[in-house]
Amino acid sequence: MKEVMAVIRRDMINQTKKALSLAGIDSITASPVKGRGKKQVGFELCKNITSQDDVTPAIADAVSEGHRLINKRILTIVVPSDKVKIVVDTIISVNKTGNPGDGKIFVMPVEESYRIRTGESGEGTI
Repeated sequence: MKEVMAVIRRDMINQTKKALSLAGIDSITASPVKGRGKKQVGFELCKNITSQDDVTPAIADAVSEGHRLINKRILTIVVPSDKVKIVVDTIISVNKTGNPGDGKIFVMPVEESYRIRTGESGEGTI
């Protein structure tokens, strides 16, 4: 089993969930996160702020420093090892724009899983 963890743009979550479902991957966990990559964020990205809720004093200060944390979504998907390529290819196909900030994907081994309700373990729990 493998865990695929993907950090994507927040406005791409619905398209990504739909594409994964169409690819036969229905079990995912998603959470809002803030982060940044290596490059400094340019002021031109501020035009993408859609509501006052996105602008806090901390974010305004971070923009002025060039180290602003960007709202993203993190997806965690545990799949059998033979499904990793499908998950990765699907996430890339939906989220790739060719611009900085498209996201990152990490693949990690999962040694065991358990279903709490039944106590069952192994790949059948995913």
